[in-house]
Amino acid sequence: MKHVGVNVAADPLFTLTYTGTRGGLILVSADDPGLASSQNEQDNRNYAKFAQMPMLEPADSQEAYDFTIKAFELSEKFGQPVMLRMTTRVCHSRAPVTLWKTPEEQTTPEYVRNVQSSVMIPAFAKKAHVRVVNTMHKLQEFNETSDFNMEISRSRDLGIITSGVAYQHSCEAAPDASVLKLGMTWPLPIEKIRRFAESVKRCVVVEEGTRFIEEAVKACGIPVDAKDEVFEYGELNVSRVRKLLAHDTSPDEKGAPGRPPALCPGCPHRKTFEILRDLNCIVSGDIGCYTLGVLPPFNAMDCSVCMGASIGLGLGLRSALSEKDARRVVSVIGDSTFVHSGITGIVQMVYNKPATGHLVLILDNSTTAMTGLQEHPATGRHMDMTPAPKLILEDLCRSIGVDHVDVIDPVSQNAEYIQLIKDRLASNDTSVIVVRRSCILEMKKIAKLAKKGA
Repeated sequence: MKHVGVNVAADPLFTLTYTGTRGGLILVSADDPGLASSQNEQDNRNYAKFAQMPMLEPADSQEAYDFTIKAFELSEKFGQPVMLRMTTRVCHSRAPVTLWKTPEEQTTPEYVRNVQSSVMIPAFAKKAHVRVVNTMHKLQEFNETSDFNMEISRSRDLGIITSGVAYQHSCEAAPDASVLKLGMTWPLPIEKIRRFAESVKRCVVVEEGTRFIEEAVKACGIPVDAKDEVFEYGELNVSRVRKLLAHDTSPDEKGAPGRPPALCPGCPHRKTFEILRDLNCIVSGDIGCYTLGVLPPFNAMDCSVCMGASIGLGLGLRSALSEKDARRVVSVIGDSTFVHSGITGIVQMVYNKPATGHLVLILDNSTTAMTGLQEHPATGRHMDMTPAPKLILEDLCRSIGVDHVDVIDPVSQNAEYIQLIKDRLASNDTSVIVVRRSCILEMKKIAKLAKKGA
């Protein structure tokens, strides 16, 4: 999952390290330094520390393969989930990869009842916490001699402690420096780091994101250069690493202006945002490609926080604003996001209906457009495109108790759509409009698959 996805998974994750795992389990956290496509720039290495789980950080394509296999082995050996922390550049890079692992025969495990490990009531959790701490001590001892870490001895004038893609940048930015490349970055091999730091005159931690390694190392009394705050933001590259090593905090050179993201030509969402803009609505948005409705020429989104939050935010605005402004509030959410985490918002809307009611638009383009046109429970297809039971969004909303549920095509029924929004905004009832028209890219994908089938 992306880094923000771990926020959603954090509740069970923190208990999972207490219960432990019988089989191998990896949590892949795809962090996004530089916010290429995210709402924040959080550094999920901190999750490994807080949840008390081992973490590996591959630096290239080969290590992404190698570390994944070794992460499963590590998880099985120590009975703990393992975080595999990826970042943007590693995920977007390509290189030849040697596949060395022989596939293992799949086995079916037998259920073994172990209540004290699987039910975290306080009496059992206290013992589990002790076990987790002891396991982390064993992992730290293991990491002191593990082959996840690599030391390159060069000049004694400068030593660099680094991990992930920052290792690649460091080697190019300072080719004469000695390097301690950490592959397992939690728990850290502190004694190995201490010996390395003592072997050089000046030691610098080069890491992408927060001062995660630097602060842990300093807490153990190992002197390393402090990273200037400006390098906690954005992605690192060779130029920025050179500046980091030189304590050069001058502004980076501005690159060529990029093309701003936009809704695709022919996207059915365009009609919705044109209408909401022209009606001067207060739009509570959500996470998806339709979040681009905030940009020109639509300028038709007022807030967006996380997946599924649009309905709750809209209900809060409806309850807090004056009646005049409350009647302008509309929640907008996509079909896949609605299935993911929007259904509870509808339950809340019906259970705690605002005085002015509320209007939710489910923009149903029949796919998960924002992440690559994946299927979901409301498309009627599995990921391999075989038929699946189809969740009918309008039936679900009616079953929850929404007063008015309508289905409309925003393009072929545009005039009716405009009037319907006006009518529902004027009502004190709860309303859901399923705005149904397929994504233009999804239509192309289905047509291509149909042609192959023919």
